[in-house]
Amino acid sequence: MFKPIATEIPGCYEILPGVADDARGRFVKVFHRAAFGELHLETEFAEEYYSVSRKRVVRGFHFQSPPADHVKMVYCVYGWVMDAVVDLRVGSPTFQKTAVFDLSATKGNLVYIPKGLAHGFCTLSDEAILVYKVSTVYSPENDSGILWNSAGVNWPVDQPVISDRDRGFPGLAEFRSPFSYE
Repeated sequence: MFKPIATEIPGCYEILPGVADDARGRFVKVFHRAAFGELHLETEFAEEYYSVSRKRVVRGFHFQSPPADHVKMVYCVYGWVMDAVVDLRVGSPTFQKTAVFDLSATKGNLVYIPKGLAHGFCTLSDEAILVYKVSTVYSPENDSGILWNSAGVNWPVDQPVISDRDRGFPGLAEFRSPFSYE
């Protein structure tokens, strides 16, 4: 039903879900509690939301700090994005390393992001809708990030559209992580 593809970053997976295509279109199952449990993945999600982004938008890198840190699962239901994560867990064998994914409605894939990773993406299609499932409720006082261009990700756009908030985050080199690798 779900095929997890391990990445270089421990606990982070690209997941290929069950997809059914026929003459009517497509049906994609993105979550199944028992199947995720069998794979030792998070099965309790507290919130789900989505973002709509135009071409060349870069969002991120975002995370919530402890005690409101969360597992995040993201997938694209419309369009195409380059998705990226950065490992912020002190002691991790991949501390400050990145992983990059192509997420699209056509491919139907998901990224499973464990606690302690920052997440960002760049919209490559004219518009994209990205859905997020998170294991904790949004906490404004724990909402944070690192500077979008400080982690060595080669964003595939010239002159990206970036929020003032995202421009104001500290760079990865200056960031003091509250996360530890377990």
